[in-house]
Amino acid sequence: MLTIHAADELRLSWDAAPVKEGAVAVEGDRVAGSGLFEELRGRFPDARVRRWPGVLGPALVHEGPLPEAPSPRERVHAVLKSGATAVLAEYAGTADLRSAAARNDVAVLPRAHPRAIVDAGRADLAVFDTDGACLATVCAGRLVHRRR
Repeated sequence: MLTIHAADELRLSWDAAPVKEGAVAVEGDRVAGSGLFEELRGRFPDARVRRWPGVLGPALVHEGPLPEAPSPRERVHAVLKSGATAVLAEYAGTADLRSAAARNDVAVLPRAHPRAIVDAGRADLAVFDTDGACLATVCAGRLVHRRR
């Protein structure tokens, strides 16, 4: 099923100029298109639409130790709640953490790098409010966190 995630503002990368009333179309675990909401709605008229207040952009890379929690699964979920869908390998060194990351499609990267939303790229998205709080996280096309 194709889903359009629309927000007040879209940033294809966090240093790119904002697109007002922007959106990202997601099919499976991939980006099917991005741009103005009305254009995507025209291209994909049967898509499910999720509207978010705030700024939609690429998901983050969690660059430090994973938050403390009772289990590896909960530690990974805390990362997802922050708007990140990737962690650095040096902080996911145990088999339990790597397994929890893999089960949740969280990428384990050798080093941090800037992330961007690109057509046919993996659909890793995050929505943040004006205070910087994460409102939603999409990891490999799946909505894995929603704060409402």
